Amino acid sequence: MRYYLIAGEASGDLHGANLMKNILNTDPHAEFRFWGGDLMFAQGGHRVMHYNETAFMGLSDVILNIRKIFKFLKFCKQDILEFKPDALILIDYPGFNLKIATFAKNHKIPTHYYISPKVWAWNTKRALKIRRDIDYLYSILPFETDFYKSYGVKPDYIGNPLCDAIESYPFDNDFKAKHGLNKPYIALLPGSRMSELKHVLPTMLATRDKFKDYEFVLAGANHISDDIYKSYLSNYDVRLIKGQTYDVLNHAHAALVCSGTATLETALLNCPQVVCYRFSNLSYQIGKLVIKVKYISLVNLIMDRKLVSELIQGDFTPENTARELKKILDGPDREAMLKSYAALRIKVGAPGASQRAAELIVKRTLRK
Repeated sequence: MRYYLIAGEASGDLHGANLMKNILNTDPHAEFRFWGGDLMFAQGGHRVMHYNETAFMGLSDVILNIRKIFKFLKFCKQDILEFKPDALILIDYPGFNLKIATFAKNHKIPTHYYISPKVWAWNTKRALKIRRDIDYLYSILPFETDFYKSYGVKPDYIGNPLCDAIESYPFDNDFKAKHGLNKPYIALLPGSRMSELKHVLPTMLATRDKFKDYEFVLAGANHISDDIYKSYLSNYDVRLIKGQTYDVLNHAHAALVCSGTATLETALLNCPQVVCYRFSNLSYQIGKLVIKVKYISLVNLIMDRKLVSELIQGDFTPENTARELKKILDGPDREAMLKSYAALRIKVGAPGASQRAAELIVKRTLRK
């Protein structure tokens, strides 16, 4: 069978790769054509576009690149028609993928939305668009099911594929020795988009001199060049380690984490964290009007309480960041967070999400 997948960022590449691997286990003759990254590329098939060309964050970033986005949409639609997939698999990335879903519906191409869009956070009426255009929806967060059902959508809750990614990761027990990390260290996860580096990384780095007893390690993304990272790190004693984020977190004493999937990964790897985020001013002002959730981190959203500190926009300063980080280096706040992480892991569920989704997708594709 022929599968066309669209992932528009690093987390989608990770989940897409694990899904492709499990589809191949169920359908050994599967043919893939996809938008994604290096992890999906390693599974085989033809990569149409790398996500580092399509990842735009925040309204202002989208507006500045609107002509490019429309060009991508036009190209993607034509490419889908030429490939003639038996199944179109959309992975998160709703601004782009929901437009493709409407196109696919009009051309009677079966659509599977793997990792359902976070429309519960803002623009909740997009759930009606999902009901209209998506044939099968796969949810990975426990609270999403009731939300979607309230809009007449019946998703398949499959658990969280991050559990699969972590379980299958080849952790390096000699990681610290190989990198000469002789002291406890703080991990920095500033995000995988250029806009996130610009808005988040400088403030993270500004806390460096307040923690002289610790080393600092920046978990870098492979698709961002060393020169770009070095332009930020030139005045700081911070180690850059690329493409080994799980190892960095697994051995870190604590972490400063850009809001997103990484907050849940950090919790599942049992690393205490402070969540940080800053948008452009335009995106932030609009976001305040439309975002409908109490928290920005998946950790707090899943637990429905403040488990980890969130520093957003004006609150995200070097002074506030250092204060919150000190709280979780030792003592009762650190112990309470680690105890809550254990409850979070139970709530998220056991590994196997990628396999469950793959089996459902293949079964439904063969049946069509």
